[in-house]
Amino acid sequence: MELLKQKILNEGEVYPGNILKVDCFLNHQIDCNFLGEVGKEFHRLFKDEGVNKVLTIEASGIAIGAMVAQEFGCPLVFAKKTKTKNIAGDVYTTKVVSYTHDTAYDIMVSKRFLGEGDRVLIVDDFLAIGNALNGLIKLVEDSGAHLVGCGTVIEKGYQHGGDKLREKGIKVESLAIVEGMDADTGEIRFRD
Repeated sequence: MELLKQKILNEGEVYPGNILKVDCFLNHQIDCNFLGEVGKEFHRLFKDEGVNKVLTIEASGIAIGAMVAQEFGCPLVFAKKTKTKNIAGDVYTTKVVSYTHDTAYDIMVSKRFLGEGDRVLIVDDFLAIGNALNGLIKLVEDSGAHLVGCGTVIEKGYQHGGDKLREKGIKVESLAIVEGMDADTGEIRFRD
């Protein structure tokens, strides 16, 4: 998606430790018009898959997931990182290690919102080594729903999480794949 690549080049910042900071438009301050285009692009890529649920993880995935779910005309379900009093009944749960935050946490989805008969598209802001997506995939598998694929806005191709998911036969569509970054120069290279 050329529009995304240009936003990354114009507004993104490269930090040491393989960090690509895009909080000015994607995951802190949200460019809603841009995210509308992201939603349309994921709809184009998965429109023939019969999607009836979009699944993401809090917090950064929620805005993206909402735009995608709006395009599909279906509900957005997001995995929570902490159990609260308003999660009634049983939940599907699994452990996820955050690459960015260097912490492990349990994610959960109420069994009321995910189950057999659902055709689930997972979306998220980033794909690096794949921990978040693998956790969400496990929730889908545990629920008996059908995973139609995963969509990520930005994939860090050099960390190979997407490659490993594709090797398992999972349809993974990333709108921009970063092949390398240099914190000293600010250079960002994309996969063609």
